[in-house]
Amino acid sequence: MRDSFIRALTELAAEDPRVMLVGGDLGFAVLNDYIARFPQAYVNAGIAEQNMTAVACGMALAGARAYTYSIANFPTLRCLEQLRNDVCYHKADVTVVAVGGGFSYGQLGMSHFATEDLAILRALPDMTVVAPSDPWQAHELTRQIHARGGPGYLRLDKSQAGLPPGEVTLGKVRTVRDGGDAVIFAVGGVLGEALAAADLLADDGVAVRVVDVHTLKPFDVEGVLASVRACPCVLTLEEHSIIGGLGGAVAEALLEGGVAPRGFARIGLQDLYPSEVGDQAHLRAHYGIDRHAVVARLRTMLGLKTARAIVLEANLVGA
Repeated sequence: MRDSFIRALTELAAEDPRVMLVGGDLGFAVLNDYIARFPQAYVNAGIAEQNMTAVACGMALAGARAYTYSIANFPTLRCLEQLRNDVCYHKADVTVVAVGGGFSYGQLGMSHFATEDLAILRALPDMTVVAPSDPWQAHELTRQIHARGGPGYLRLDKSQAGLPPGEVTLGKVRTVRDGGDAVIFAVGGVLGEALAAADLLADDGVAVRVVDVHTLKPFDVEGVLASVRACPCVLTLEEHSIIGGLGGAVAEALLEGGVAPRGFARIGLQDLYPSEVGDQAHLRAHYGIDRHAVVARLRTMLGLKTARAIVLEANLVGA
């Protein structure tokens, strides 16, 4: 996704001389082409994210369209005060770009896990919060964030859903698979796990609707409500804490919209600090944020029995 973001930013820099990229001393293999073409539109702030954010804010208040760029928690949580007091309070045109959403940097340990970022940045007034599910989406949504202006957060993932390019609109949910038995709302690259779970459930005759919620703010309340009204069971899936992220946003929309599904569940990281180390797939499985966890939860919600349970029940009846 980072390559797609840089490609979009390079296009924007060619179109808009106000574009400025302020980096945190990383990613030069990806940034080299941009820097070579627009050396005057790049500043390396070093590993000093608070300063990076303040510099970008100053540029924006002087008329620039600024972007900050670093890994996971560092351009978000490390400099939260600067984002809150400098960028958002002044409605400065600064987009924070974080590579490594969720467990993308899983082998580097908890300090590099971005699992609270969506909740925290979603709470900041005027902050647009976007987490694409595929590289092509990262490209398109970068351009749409630029067109929208103001404070923004673009969370880029190592994984991807693997969907072909299509239409995507900032602030609008996107149904990527239809079905009437249950609906899964997913954000970011973990959307691929939602689609895989829907395939597994289809083998049992269960039709699952899968909805891509790439924008957490502004949140598409009407789109969420429309997706739920025909489905008895609702499940949210996010590579993020279950507190304050997608699950909370969907629950708020349902309660305030007067929609009460038969079942509702949030799948994400529980209220804990993940101490396990490993690649993204391993950590998803370890913390129950993968296709198998989704299938198990929806089976329970829908009252489905596993093949093993059916055999055991038949044996008991026969006895």
